[in-house]
Amino acid sequence: MNETTPTPTGNLTRRGFLKSSSAAVAGATLAGLSIERLAHAASSDELKIALVGCGGRGSGAASQALMTHTLGPVKLVAMADVFEDHLKSSLENLKKQHGPLVDVPEDRQFLGFDAYKKAIALADVVILATPPGFRPMQFEEAVKQGKNIFTEKPVGTDGPGIRKFLAAADESKKKGLKVGVGLQRHHQKGYLETIKRLHDGAIGDITALRVYWNGNTPWVHPRADLEKQYGRKLTEMEYQLRNWYYFVWLCGDHINEQHIHNIDVGNWVKGKYPVRANGMGGVQVRKGKDYGEIFDHHCVEFIFDDESRMYSQCRHIIGCWNSVSEHAHGTKGRADISGYRIFGDENWRHRDNGDVNPYEQEHLDLFSAIRNNEDYNEAHNGAMSTMTALLGRMCTYSGKEITMEQALNSTVNYFPDTLAWDALPKSLPGPDGMYEVPLPGITKVL
Repeated sequence: MNETTPTPTGNLTRRGFLKSSSAAVAGATLAGLSIERLAHAASSDELKIALVGCGGRGSGAASQALMTHTLGPVKLVAMADVFEDHLKSSLENLKKQHGPLVDVPEDRQFLGFDAYKKAIALADVVILATPPGFRPMQFEEAVKQGKNIFTEKPVGTDGPGIRKFLAAADESKKKGLKVGVGLQRHHQKGYLETIKRLHDGAIGDITALRVYWNGNTPWVHPRADLEKQYGRKLTEMEYQLRNWYYFVWLCGDHINEQHIHNIDVGNWVKGKYPVRANGMGGVQVRKGKDYGEIFDHHCVEFIFDDESRMYSQCRHIIGCWNSVSEHAHGTKGRADISGYRIFGDENWRHRDNGDVNPYEQEHLDLFSAIRNNEDYNEAHNGAMSTMTALLGRMCTYSGKEITMEQALNSTVNYFPDTLAWDALPKSLPGPDGMYEVPLPGITKVL
């Protein structure tokens, strides 16, 4: 990756943070309007959609984007992936779900490492849903071509990638592009109402946060199973791409790929990003040739400029205590944020009475902003919440206390020098088939 000039992180005011996270306003507005009212006001111009990255999440995002036909005409016109089987399977399923809203003939099905450029060129709105390591260069290209964008989270896997993304984010604002980021809690009515009350002082000043994604391994694709499925040996590049969750250049570790959701909520509550962190982690249980180089547990203490803390845990170990949740403690009470409950001078609870699915709502918000030409850009917050997760990973990998500024300016670049099926990624298995796992106290991350 080419390095770009870092964007200063700064310490945003609460008002400034909420402006940069446009969904906090747009989502709240939409939550009070019916789809019918929005559709009545919307433009009738057809919006052409391109999907880049045809795995499960990409297919889901494309389906949710097509559901915005209630606001005005939409059509999926192009798809891109490095794997033909992924593209074909996604296309078949999307056709079954959405029929004539899917119009992707052979000449608009693009394969290969540069396929994204061709798909982007045909669209008004681009969905970026490849593994996160590709996000910075694909986002940069979509901005260069002047497209509106929905990008899945996280938006990078290392400091150089985030700097590239932030530079493109600045350019997207200059061009007036609409950008949504798949941190769907910003579009979830229960979160919006709970966090608004916290910002209004329901539990006083926030002094501590606890955020968790403790669960089990989401999936793994063993090399032997893949080679049996495809009837051939896989190159190292193909193997890592098909088993991408377990390689830092592609996933960024599960503290980045999954736990970003909870970390982002903590940032949202504070209205700012941590200035430094420390932590510990490792591989205690999930060991083997097909589990790559990532940790199975992380524990991080994030520190904000007011010296308040966000305590973070994420773990992929079977048989342990599980929790995917966020909690806040203040000078006048506490909140179970993910449970939409506040315990303070006045107890309060949001009850889900038919709330719109947040995965659908985030696309309704984005497409409404496009059709009505409203300011809407979540790119900066997406980048900085990703960078917060990466800061945590850098602390657990190295065993060091690291500042956000140091992390953002890190020159450690995990992305391959060349993208080709016969090219070698930077992380390779040893003679025993095992990958080198980061070792705290020794591994360099800056």
